[in-house]
Amino acid sequence: MNEHPTYDVAVIGYGPTGATAANLLGRMGLNVVVIERDPDVYGRARAISTDEEVMRIWQSVGLADRLQRDMLPDRPLAWVDADGVPFVETTMTSRGCGHPPQQFLYQPAVDHVLREGVARYPNVEVLLQHECLRVANGGSTVELMLADLRTDAFKRVKASYVIAADGGASPTRAQLGVGYEGRTYAERWVVIDTKVIREWDGHDRLRFHCNPARPTVDCPTPLGHHRWEYPARAAEDEKRLITHEAVWEVLHEQGITEEQVKILRAVIYSHHVRVADRWRVGRVFLAGDAAHAMPPWIGQGMSAGVRDVANLCWKLAAVARGQAPDALLDSYQVERKPHVTEVTRRAVRNGRLITERRKSLAFLRNHLLRALTRLPGVLKAGQSMIWIPPAHYPDGCFTSEAHAAAGWQLPQPWVTDPSGKRSRLDDVLGGGWAVLHLGAAPPDADRWERLGARTLAIQAGAPQAGAIRDDDGALTRWLRSKKAAAVVLRPDGFVFAAAGEGRPLPAPPKDFTDLTPPIPATPIGVTA
Repeated sequence: MNEHPTYDVAVIGYGPTGATAANLLGRMGLNVVVIERDPDVYGRARAISTDEEVMRIWQSVGLADRLQRDMLPDRPLAWVDADGVPFVETTMTSRGCGHPPQQFLYQPAVDHVLREGVARYPNVEVLLQHECLRVANGGSTVELMLADLRTDAFKRVKASYVIAADGGASPTRAQLGVGYEGRTYAERWVVIDTKVIREWDGHDRLRFHCNPARPTVDCPTPLGHHRWEYPARAAEDEKRLITHEAVWEVLHEQGITEEQVKILRAVIYSHHVRVADRWRVGRVFLAGDAAHAMPPWIGQGMSAGVRDVANLCWKLAAVARGQAPDALLDSYQVERKPHVTEVTRRAVRNGRLITERRKSLAFLRNHLLRALTRLPGVLKAGQSMIWIPPAHYPDGCFTSEAHAAAGWQLPQPWVTDPSGKRSRLDDVLGGGWAVLHLGAAPPDADRWERLGARTLAIQAGAPQAGAIRDDDGALTRWLRSKKAAAVVLRPDGFVFAAAGEGRPLPAPPKDFTDLTPPIPATPIGVTA
């Protein structure tokens, strides 16, 4: 047995959720250990898309621009009938986060960039080929028993807190005795990953083939890849379904030939809808698939995990440093679980739309939606039913003084500082608590400044010292729509409190002693 090194946070699992957590915590200066069983990035592409809010999280650790290079933004989406004729066509509408609203991705490439980001931080240690055998909550630390799979040796480490991002089958969740309730769909799905040899018409758009005989998802992925997903029929042999012969039968039905793609792999999996009973057990927190699983119909499984750790990590950092009370950590599940539940509900709804097997209902669906979507405003309203819910938490770490802006994530427009430099808003704010205001500073803003929060005025003209120019007026319009002249932002960009014109801001949260922002992340540049 080795000595017991002690860390601020141990992260179990090094997929996108765990790697994002390691970047966030590394940037915040915490001492972190990451524990991962596999020796390298998992080669199979699983997640295929993400959204502007997640890109905003990756922006906060200086990785968004590098990741963007390997993504496909703003691709059209179409729901098509059995003949391939669309009955709904759309592209996702931006919510003002400063990034394309939808991105298609190739997960192994994303994983590599996230790990490259972690390598910037000497305060983050990564233990590949290590398996966490036991997690034991103590009074002030968690003890982890690890197996070094390279040497068949055992070691113990300690951490003040643990983030278990070790997947849907999470051994950590099982050790903690946390239930994982929900349902598994009986139908098994075949997933085909291919390498594009020669492009075809429609290769760069997502199409849901809503064919009662064989519903199929036809999805572009960047870096020369393409994916198809379809259910196994009741009488079909699963072993045969993943053979090249069987795969080509389906791809030929889609009009795809051997001259256009090369089959890389075929696997079969089940769709799950599950949520852990508890996301916190003592000093251990579940995140990503360890806390929840959802079907893939709107591509939000990975994104939900990234949102989890963006919500959790700034809170862990504040508590670990003694800047905030432990009770802050209880707001993690309070805020995230309702949002995840609603995302899952929308994914299930879209899945039902795609996989309707009754021909009479499919006929009505096709003709009704084709007619409805010709009406003004219907497509936008439809997005609100099947796309991610707004970035809003109705309960959690927010002021008790009600205001229409509280609990919402502030939009991120481009702004200009007094030097004339144009930047995204979050890059100016630097990831800390901040007070933004229109006109004169609100009464009692100095209470926030004394704790380290930054105060900035929002101006329409040339900005003066301590101010930014709202270049296209988006920020000003949003504040006025919420009847807010001033807002207090948390480190994750959500509005903790707001006040109308001439009204004082609510007091800082009780027992918070320091709101100073972390050290800015060093961006990983984009090469030509």
